[in-house]
Amino acid sequence: MSKEIKIRKGANIKLKGAAEKLYTNPANVSEIVLKPGDFPTLIPKLIAKVGDKVKAGTPLFFDKENDKIKFTSPISGEVTEINRAEKRRIVEIKVKADGQNSFESFKQADPSSLSKEEVLENLLKSGVWPLIRQRPYDVIANPNDKPKAIHITALDTAPLAPDYGFIVHGQAEIFQLGLNALAKLTEGKVHLNVNGNDNPDEVFTNAKNVQINRVSGPHPAGNVGIQAHHIDPVNKGEVIWTLRALDVLTIGRLFKEGKYDASRTVAFVGSKVKSPKYVRTVLGANISDIINGNVEEGGRYISGNPLTGTQISENGHLGYYDYQLSVIPEGGNNQFFGWIAPGFDKFSLSRTFFSWLTPNKEYDLNTNMNGEERAFVMTGEYEKVFPMDIYPVYLLKAMITEDIDNMEKLGVYEVAPEDFALCEYGCTSKIETQKVVREALNLVKKECS
Repeated sequence: MSKEIKIRKGANIKLKGAAEKLYTNPANVSEIVLKPGDFPTLIPKLIAKVGDKVKAGTPLFFDKENDKIKFTSPISGEVTEINRAEKRRIVEIKVKADGQNSFESFKQADPSSLSKEEVLENLLKSGVWPLIRQRPYDVIANPNDKPKAIHITALDTAPLAPDYGFIVHGQAEIFQLGLNALAKLTEGKVHLNVNGNDNPDEVFTNAKNVQINRVSGPHPAGNVGIQAHHIDPVNKGEVIWTLRALDVLTIGRLFKEGKYDASRTVAFVGSKVKSPKYVRTVLGANISDIINGNVEEGGRYISGNPLTGTQISENGHLGYYDYQLSVIPEGGNNQFFGWIAPGFDKFSLSRTFFSWLTPNKEYDLNTNMNGEERAFVMTGEYEKVFPMDIYPVYLLKAMITEDIDNMEKLGVYEVAPEDFALCEYGCTSKIETQKVVREALNLVKKECS
């Protein structure tokens, strides 16, 4: 039975530079990079070597702990670089495009007519599987698990986030094929969580084989972990799988066309972007192909949204899970006695500045932290923006002290770093909460799984 979820806690940070609902010409993809660092706890084992010719769907490396999980090339071309860091840790595998756009062949069928094992094999062999993640630990799903449910989020409430409904519009058949594949993977329900703040696209409302839930409220209402917490929480010993509606399109295209089509639509946004729009490109693409002279000087490039994304260079590459490229003003300019100014042009989760009098105003915020890390004090700020039935400060402190017993009691199995992004933004103590959560999840996985 469908559910109506209303998130009360949280905050929408309205930044200038949202994408106009128009597509620019498709970006020419000159090269792509896959970064094993995008997959927490993964130990990559190389298959390809420099000089190899590959097609889209050709395996480049696999997970050393589970060799069924393969990572394949999103484009056809030549492997030109394998870059390593300390202790020969692999950080990048670069593939230069050949312009031929050739693909490996995989099974082409309606997943409803296939067995669970056949669906699994197709997802794993093609390299599409890493799009599916799991709770607990927020890592790539283990195909040997039996998830009690699969949650798909069809909305993103982060600053300047893409409109999922706009991107999937007109792709109902492909989207439904993806849902049919996911329905084969669990004996429980597949939840499609749509936007309750607005009218969701008909591709979502007409979806079958799923339970459609409407989720409304401020950010982080779009986080799939927040949605799962209010619909069907994860308890110790249970596993759920999660993904975004845009990833379902990739799964659907695999079964419709029998190939790994890693193309994706990215929201190119931020106040430093001259003309923010949607761009069709490919997973892992070099962002210089996207920028194409459309950015003003003095911006910071972020793969993802400004709260959870990763800083990259103007010649960097999109992250594996990112559907957004943000460019916002670089900080570093200290303001003399800035704390005493009225701050009409500044945004605050508290009422430190008078900006709270204009809640619908858009801001041109930079990357200044306005302070440095200090003693971790209890101010009640986290609780205002953390919409889970969890004590976030107590959980953070258990994570910092590596107290696994208390972490379990306080709900570590339900959370991911992105759920703490607003806490980090508003933290008086300037604690890097997302980093703390990621390291704690890695520790709990190592000790308890």
